[in-house]
This record gives sequence, C-alpha cells and structure tokens, in this order.
Amino acid sequence: MGKLRQTALILGEGPTEFFYFKSLCDVFKHITIKPDYPKHTNLKDLEKKIEEGVEMGYSHIFCIIDMDTKDLEPERSQYQKMKAKYAEPINKPKKGIYCSVEFFETHRCTELFFLYYFRYTSRPYDDQEPLLKDLNQYVEYRKTIEFFIKTKGLHSYFERNGGSLEKAVDNANRSMDEKNNDGRDYTYSELGRLMEKLKELEI
Repeated sequence: MGKLRQTALILGEGPTEFFYFKSLCDVFKHITIKPDYPKHTNLKDLEKKIEEGVEMGYSHIFCIIDMDTKDLEPERSQYQKMKAKYAEPINKPKKGIYCSVEFFETHRCTELFFLYYFRYTSRPYDDQEPLLKDLNQYVEYRKTIEFFIKTKGLHSYFERNGGSLEKAVDNANRSMDEKNNDGRDYTYSELGRLMEKLKELEI
C-alpha cells in the first residue's frame, strides 16, 4: 500500500539534526517530516534507518550528512559507496514502494547552516569550535540536548534573534555555487537545496 501523501523521512547523524528538523514542522505543515531519534549514529546505522524508511513507505528519505567525519578513510569510501547504492530511486511496484533517497552535505557540520541564518562565510574551519564561536557572536548557542530543549525550537529561536531561514537558504546556495564554480571543498551546505525540496513537496 503506497501512501497518497508526500512523506519525508529526515535522517540526521545526531541530536542537532533531530532537534532542528523537529523545529521545522511548523514551517512545512503539509508534509510529514519525521526526524529520527536524537542519538549519534554511524553510517551502518544510517543505512539500516534508510532501509526501515523504505519499508515503511516513505516517498522521500533525506539524509543530512556532516562532512567533517567523511574526510578520512574508511568513512570516506563507505559514504561514497552508500551514495552510489541509492543513486536511483527504489521502485518495488508490487509492494507499493517508490522512494527516492537523497544526501545533503554540510562541511563541516549543520551549525554552518545555522550561522547562515545570520551571515555568509566561506572561511575554512579546522574544527567545530571556531564555527560555534562565530555563531555565538549572533546568538547564544550550545551544542547540548538541554540547550536544544530550552530554545523551544531551534528554527524559531534563530528567527526570534534576528536570523532568517530565507537568508540561510540564499547563503547555503551561494556556498554551493562557489564550491561548484571554484572547486572549493570546504565550508558549504546543501541544506538550502533541501529546504527548496521540502517547499516543493508542500505544493
């Protein structure tokens, strides 16, 4: 039995993605966004979750990938292999399953997209600390579950403090244009493209 409604399962690699995408359910009301459990996962766990989502009949599975852990082997090869495996949509007509699996990358991590709510940057970050420091110039931010709960929704928290999702999307798309045109392999986010996809699914 295929589902009539467009349903999107969003799989992140940790609590940050879980709490952020949960906070977007108010923005995208007409699609079912199901963030996955708020715990750190490895690629093997992620693949298992993808397979579960396919069997459950989701029409779209969006995987949010932090590239800071994919720079080195064996993760790099494992990740490329996984992307290749799901390059084509999964089509099982007898089971009523048609599911496209897509990967959306951010280098270094999802917090870059949070910074993009406030301003653009293309500076290289060797680790998360300087990035979190830059974000804290605009808004208080702690990478802890307690903090995520306290904000009562990360998306609205950023917007209440002067950030804008529209700006974040524009900045993320700009980072991808620069990456593709200049061959830059750091400080970029595909989450702008994901937001545009979610908007399309709403129509």
